[in-house]
Amino acid sequence: MPRVVLYQPQIPPNTGNVARTCAATGSELHLIEPLGFTISDRHLRRAGLDYWPWVSLQRHADLACFQAERQRRGGRLVALSSQVEAAYTDFRFRSDDWLLFGRETDGLPNALQASAEARLTIPMARRARPGEGGVRSLNLSVSVGIVLFEALRQLGPAGSGEQG
Repeated sequence: MPRVVLYQPQIPPNTGNVARTCAATGSELHLIEPLGFTISDRHLRRAGLDYWPWVSLQRHADLACFQAERQRRGGRLVALSSQVEAAYTDFRFRSDDWLLFGRETDGLPNALQASAEARLTIPMARRARPGEGGVRSLNLSVSVGIVLFEALRQLGPAGSGEQG
């Protein structure tokens, strides 16, 4: 089952909504600290509703701790960014992928993106370009849902790899 990783999330309701999606899909949720809130934040808890007991949540004190865990468990790091051109729909997901999403305000650092085995984007019709108007990005929880459900669609029932 692909794992969802949030790099230094800042907005409690976004993380709560992502946690709810992870609970519904049985996907692990990894949070790389520092966080822009406390785990006990009422907005975080409210967005996740009463699904928190079903969230497989792992917190990592920093990026180095997360990278050590990823190395230990294996799997590809797949970074999502509005700054790249490769569409998530053209990518073949694997059950051991780590789907990495950046901070709400500024995304993923370039060095972290460069360390990923794949860098993907969600194409948008009104995507902002330098010197032009448009939409910079989608909401974090929406982005996680879009990419995670495509990965699960490709992998089939329960992330088994069977096409459904």
